[in-house]
Parts: sequence; structure tokens; C-alpha cells
Amino acid sequence: METNGRPNKNQTLRESIADALRNQIMKGALKPGIKISEPGLATKFGISRTPIREAFRQLDSEGFLQIIPRRGARVAPLSEKDVREFYEIKALLEGQAARLATSRLSENELGRMDLINDQMEKAHHQNHHKRVFHLHNEFHEVFLRTCGNDQLYQLIKTLVSKFQRFRILLTISGKSEGSFAQHREIIQAFRNKNVEEASRLVARNASFGKEVIIREILSEMQ
Repeated sequence: METNGRPNKNQTLRESIADALRNQIMKGALKPGIKISEPGLATKFGISRTPIREAFRQLDSEGFLQIIPRRGARVAPLSEKDVREFYEIKALLEGQAARLATSRLSENELGRMDLINDQMEKAHHQNHHKRVFHLHNEFHEVFLRTCGNDQLYQLIKTLVSKFQRFRILLTISGKSEGSFAQHREIIQAFRNKNVEEASRLVARNASFGKEVIIREILSEMQ
């Protein structure tokens, strides 16, 4: 496995190793199913196996790796079925969160969503994929936190964290430009206090991500 040498000194060892492996998986350098050696990484980085084990657990929780007891880890497979199931659940849960948030969102919060979406579009045109990913999280976070249902919010956060790989793939595919116009429609529905329209548009936005990722997966299989 190629990495950029020793871990970044500004990060913990776990974070640096997780970032290095995550980047290699997303770039396709580590293919689905390939085994990753814990002792091999320890030797390469010149560190103990503890932070490597912690990084493996983190990437397992995000859907990048599958930990095999007493045998190490392997890159998790990407399947069309997993993508469809994740985004179907995401559409339902976030649609309900949007329904609850519509009457609660203030003009300041809607202005924040406008600003984030503009920043996302700018970052996209500059090919700053990591920034697009983080801004996309911030955009959804505004109305999810405002929905007023803590259990629903935590359920969505848990689901999304487990499938970070899909969402990162959507960002680095460079094909997320359609989401910016959709975000503007979502904001307008919130401003109009149109509960059903806001819910429908948020669910549609999830479906858009699903179709982009499925096309990416199928193209890699050809």
C-alpha cells in the first residue's frame, strides 16, 4: 500500500492511518476484498499495532473496512443493493426531519443554508472535494438539528456515519453539481413553510445521490 510516509504530526496516529487508508480506498488503490495487514502497517509506519487497530475499527464503522476476527481486515465491497437500501432509509428519515423542521427554521438558519450552498458550489468548481463534503454535511446539519426530535436526529447521524464511503464517493465523483439547484429549492420550500414540499425535495435529493453512486459503481464493474 502506498502512503505519504509517516503519519501527519497534526493528527493522532489513529486519524492519520485512517485518513491514509480511506484515501487509498476512495482512489481505487485498495480494491474491494483486498486484505490489509495490521503487522505490515505497523512495520511501515514504525509504530505499535494499537493505533492501527483503532483506525481499523473507525473505518469499519464508516463502511470502508470489514474486520475479520483474528485475521485482520479487508476493504469492504461496494454493492448496488447496499447503496439503494441506505439512500431509501436516508430519504425517509431526512424527509421526516425536514417535515418537522419546516416550522422551526429561522431566517438566520435559512440564510446560513444559502451561504453554505454557495460555498459548496464554489468549492465544487475549484475541485476542492474535501471541502464540498464537509459543507454538504453542514447544510443538512442545519435542518436536522432544528427538527426537534433528538432520537430521529441521532438515528440519522448513526446511519450516515456508517455509510460515509458512499457520500465521499458522491463528492469525489465530481457529479454532484445537480445537488446545488436542489438545495436552493429545498431552502425555498422551507422559506415558504411548505411542509410537504420540503419533505419531498429532501427525499428527492437523497435519491439523486443514490443514482449518481450506482452509476459510478456500475461503471467500475465494466
